[in-house]
Amino acid sequence: MNNEPVKKINVPYLLSYIFIPALVTALCFWLGYTFFHDGGTGAVILFMVPSALSLLWWIFGGKLIFKGKRKKLMKELEHSGFRPNHTFDSDICTVIVDIEHGKLALIFFWNPFQNYILPASRITKIWTDDGKSGAGFMTGSSRVSFLFTVDNIRIRVNTFTSNKRWRMDSEYILTGISKADMMANVLTEAKERSA
Repeated sequence: MNNEPVKKINVPYLLSYIFIPALVTALCFWLGYTFFHDGGTGAVILFMVPSALSLLWWIFGGKLIFKGKRKKLMKELEHSGFRPNHTFDSDICTVIVDIEHGKLALIFFWNPFQNYILPASRITKIWTDDGKSGAGFMTGSSRVSFLFTVDNIRIRVNTFTSNKRWRMDSEYILTGISKADMMANVLTEAKERSA
């Protein structure tokens, strides 16, 4: 069990994730311009390879780290006696609930090296957000989520996201609301059973 406060973002990890590939690419551009001023194979390599690798890192690197750490957390939980009754994976957070023992495990995309295993009694508020906005025929949503607060930190876990607004009676929105309500009920039950 963790006693330290929940931290969703590890700032040094976030900054290094963004800026180290950019700095390496800029350094390679400078080296290419300085030493291969007239072009050639060396210039092409220094200009293209770091740019491509940085792009691949920004697209896939964080996802691979997050998935690997999440898989490792699941194995650790199995060996510790934690019973994962419900697991919800989103793009920024994974929530694992042991209803029977009233426990909660969390891992965040921007803080993948820190796992949190907490008593569900540390949750102070649980609710669902359907993301409804607009008026009249423009009413709709592009995000549905369940939210809860732990140690005065609000944690939002998306059950549906889209880059366009959907009507509130859309199957996507209704499914997202159903998932969010289910997870809110699971967290509430775990909180009630927590010591």
